Amino acid sequence: MNRFDFHIHATDGRARTGTIATQRGTIRTPAFMPVGTAATVKGMHPEQVKAAGADIILGNTYHLMLRPGAERMARLGGLHRFMNWDRPILTDSGGFQVMSLGSLVKMREEGVSFQSHVDGSKHFVSPERSIEIQRLLGSDIVMAFDECTKHPASHEQAASSMRLSMRWAKRSRDAFLENPAPALFGIQQGSLYRDLRQESAERLMEIGFEGYAIGGLAVGEGQESMFEVLDYAPDMLPPDRPRYLMGVGKPSDIIGAVLRGVDMFDCVLPTRSGRTAQAFVTTGTLNLRNARHAEDTGPLDPECPCPTCANYSRAYLHHLFKAEEMLGPMLLTQHNIWHYQQLMQGLRDAISEGRVEAYARDRLDRMDQAAA
Repeated sequence: MNRFDFHIHATDGRARTGTIATQRGTIRTPAFMPVGTAATVKGMHPEQVKAAGADIILGNTYHLMLRPGAERMARLGGLHRFMNWDRPILTDSGGFQVMSLGSLVKMREEGVSFQSHVDGSKHFVSPERSIEIQRLLGSDIVMAFDECTKHPASHEQAASSMRLSMRWAKRSRDAFLENPAPALFGIQQGSLYRDLRQESAERLMEIGFEGYAIGGLAVGEGQESMFEVLDYAPDMLPPDRPRYLMGVGKPSDIIGAVLRGVDMFDCVLPTRSGRTAQAFVTTGTLNLRNARHAEDTGPLDPECPCPTCANYSRAYLHHLFKAEEMLGPMLLTQHNIWHYQQLMQGLRDAISEGRVEAYARDRLDRMDQAAA
């Protein structure tokens, strides 16, 4: 039996904390979803991702349809069994990755034709095929197929792109209802234009979805412009459904978005940064390749309870990266995922206790002071 129930337990200003109940477990919100692009959160065992506090991860439809293939994944028992993850998985629609291929893409009303970046093979993805792929993967939260509007975009360009996404949203919903999974999320588009965001939200609500994403941000517009959109966009969406800001982001982005009423996030940043020697700490970021860490016997972050901080020094991590040992990226990725999950727990606690503004101000002030 499909199950998807969202309950808000507390609010503080526009910020809210709650739970999403699914057949594979409960997701605490605000939630950060580590990205498992190719059926793995890079550098981590699934057990380590769980230990860090993640209730849900994200899988990438585009990459998984190319390798190992959606039909093969279904024959192997689905994505959860394949990667040994028994908690919820959200799969993106593949639209963003397809559109990022540039000249390799041909888009029309029916869908998108493209060449694989892996082997040059030709593929076609429509809203119906995207939903089918996500169903074959066994996703708990399926995303509607959309076009992520490029930035910058004129009002005319953004309107045309958004309206195409809304037509595709209706086709995604129709395909989903033929054999419904627990949940399908629609995606609001409209670039930086308030009237287009409103039109998009109204169309999505006419169609009806279990949750709603805010798309087309974190594509180069900068934090100030993103927050200007988030000052109004979440409130255009149903208050009794989860709100998911796609592809965000830095800790300061997440804090600002939570204060504006967003419930769910994903981003490759903590894992990508872990592979490139950047650590997220309470006071901002550290570059572990920097020579100043070479004889520092202290932990990455004295306030962090993760296994990396409990057992390894900055000096050791510096050595691992200088020596190009694979353990360095693994340990740093583990820390970064813990850091993000600790941030989400801190936000949830602060909202529950009615002190989220003070919590956010303290976190942001400490980052600003360290950067000064």
